[in-house]
Amino acid sequence: MSQFFQIHPDNPQARLIKQAAQIVHGGGIVALPTDSCYALVCHLDDKNAVERLRRIRQVDDKHHLTLLCRDLSEIAQYARVDNRQYRMLKSATPGPYTFILEATKEVPRRLSHPSRKTIGLRVPENAVAQALLQELGQPLIGTTLILPDEEDPLTDADQIRDRLERQIELIIDGGACSLEPTTVIDLTGDEPELLRQGRGDAAIFGL
Repeated sequence: MSQFFQIHPDNPQARLIKQAAQIVHGGGIVALPTDSCYALVCHLDDKNAVERLRRIRQVDDKHHLTLLCRDLSEIAQYARVDNRQYRMLKSATPGPYTFILEATKEVPRRLSHPSRKTIGLRVPENAVAQALLQELGQPLIGTTLILPDEEDPLTDADQIRDRLERQIELIIDGGACSLEPTTVIDLTGDEPELLRQGRGDAAIFGL
């Protein structure tokens, strides 16, 4: 049975954030509110937790998981970013965007795309997500909370508890989330490529 924390969306309670970080460190999977919709997240270095996360979503290793980072400097630690890419990232972070970039050696090989060696990265503009990232001191690995054979993400904490309380360790109720996932932009080519239109406006990339 999963735990259920009600965390204030603007002023997250430090005690609950610390407990959530302990659950992540202990190998737990967490349903976390973001500035788009809810995400399933776990510890970057926990192979078993990542495999469980993929099983819940029923996605294989060709599906890009996303690193949720605290800021731009953390993105640059896990992805190769040139000046052009950095300017584009700076214009859209924090915010509801996921960027596909070439992974550095800091990213465990099993987390990057097996043939392309790329990884999804984002900086969420959400106080609860940011508080947990600050407490952990490193990125979380995650994916949009869309269940197998469904098109729409889960956006309500009580609904998530009904569906997943026997499969994950913690559900954070941080208030209502958007119905839209992030906008996904591939920055690995000469020009940005729109892979998924979501909550973020792709027009700032000329798309």
